[in-house]
Amino acid sequence: MTLPKFGSLKAGLSAASILALSACASSPEPVIGMASSTPRADLGQQGYSQMRSKTYLLRPSDQISINVFREPDFSMENVRIGVEGNVSMPMLGSIPAAGMTAAQFEQAITQRLATAGLRTPQVSVNINEYASHLVTVEGAVDQSGVFAFQPGSRLSSAVAMAGGLSRTAKSEQVAVFREGPDGIMIAKFDYGQVSQGTMLDPILEPNDRVVVGTDGMSVFWQDLLTALPAFGVFASVGVNALDSNN
Repeated sequence: MTLPKFGSLKAGLSAASILALSACASSPEPVIGMASSTPRADLGQQGYSQMRSKTYLLRPSDQISINVFREPDFSMENVRIGVEGNVSMPMLGSIPAAGMTAAQFEQAITQRLATAGLRTPQVSVNINEYASHLVTVEGAVDQSGVFAFQPGSRLSSAVAMAGGLSRTAKSEQVAVFREGPDGIMIAKFDYGQVSQGTMLDPILEPNDRVVVGTDGMSVFWQDLLTALPAFGVFASVGVNALDSNN
């Protein structure tokens, strides 16, 4: 048996690596037309939606600014809503903010100021940072971590923020964990179908956790390609045998 030279081995490995990468990098052909917006009950998607909310409710950790016209003593820049959901204002005390829209919070402050004796107060509240909106992405992605996102972002946005699926990703096994009133809900998504538009691409909620599954066969090939240069041979017969057994 004649073994290939090391240069041939490197070329063979490069070709194999390129083929593996191209196979994992390819994306399904999109289905032209309206994307699916229907949750699948068999995959636990009932509590997930593709509809963006038309209103935003303030949440703990969000950062806001409060401006009272011609009243700098009552105005506040870059104030963070506390974990209990309140904002403490000079001379007005603690005011509940979480669960309100910015307009509703403006009205609450206006009423407090009027009660304190300020005539015709004019209040504006702006959201500077949606700090409550964090998503955890882990598993077979290029860069796992905790990411801030804008309200209305989708599952596909979370995957993109994590650098996309890795070579070892099993795209049909993407789990989204979400806190609900009765505990943690878990839904499963096929990211290939999401990319095609044939499965719901759900709106993210604060503190969602996305876990991308791993394809064990891809892990095997990745480890094999990493180890082969140390052997100095390309044992094609053994590789083919392993491939046929799997």
